[in-house]
Parts: sequence; structure tokens; C-alpha cells
Amino acid sequence: MTRRQSLAALAGASVSAGLTAQPKKLPLMNEAGYLKLLAGAKGKVLLVNFWATWCVPCREEMPALAKLEARLKAKGLMLVTISADEPEDDATTQAFLKKSGITVPSYLKQAANDEKFISSIEGKWSGALPALFLYDKAGKKANSFIGETDLKVLEAAITKLL
Repeated sequence: MTRRQSLAALAGASVSAGLTAQPKKLPLMNEAGYLKLLAGAKGKVLLVNFWATWCVPCREEMPALAKLEARLKAKGLMLVTISADEPEDDATTQAFLKKSGITVPSYLKQAANDEKFISSIEGKWSGALPALFLYDKAGKKANSFIGETDLKVLEAAITKLL
């Protein structure tokens, strides 16, 4: 192997190592992104799940939400998760999503003004987690579920909109 080939191989190895060492980060979600998300989901029933890895009820309901989405996806349900974790916890957040079977679009909340972002989604919402927001096929908010939610009640609300 020539010196030039050795350097090229080394450069390729370091690029490959860098790609595997740095996992892709979750996309960030702000107010403008949320409006685009709603507009892009028209024609589907959209369930947006705000959660965090440090929130015990959030972690407990996540696998059930994944199963619900898998069961109702063909009928038109779209689940999106938005984590309230800190950006430096991205790897932990992604590991939890994978462990929970979440394969849906997932984001990391990062608004310039949290209070403004929260109130733009739901005026009565304090930002408490978990929080689920259900939108009909026209993109209009149909239900809000703040705190621990009975999944049978959630599924009934979704089924009415499908």
C-alpha cells in the first residue's frame, strides 16, 4: 500500500468512526415547527405526545402509545413525540425511544420562550407532563389529555375521529 493509499484509508476510517460515534440528533421543535407539523398532518388524526425521560408516567405510557399507534396507523392515526429533555440528554432520549418501540417522528422541544410555546398549544396547559394533544383530520384540536391518561379513554377519542 502506498503512502497516499494509507492516508486515504486512514481518512476514510476516521470519517466512518466519526459517523458512528456521533448519533443523529433529534430534530428541534419550536412554535413555527409545530405549526408546520399540524399543517403537514392534515388528512390524518394526529396525536402529539409531550414527554420526558425524567417523567415516570411518561415513561410508563410510552410503550402503550407505540402499540396504539401501530394498531391504528392503517386507519389514519399519526403519533408524534416531542421530548422536553435537555439537548445534552439527546442520546438518553433516543435510547429510551428505541427501547420503548417508538419509531414515529420524534422531536426535542426547544422554543425561544417556553411559556409562549406552551400557551400557543393549549392556553390552559401549564407545561405539565405527560401531555397528549389530539387533532382531527382537518388539523383542529379535538382533545387535550394532561397528566396520566387512561388509554381506553384516549383510544375511544381517537376512534371517534378516524
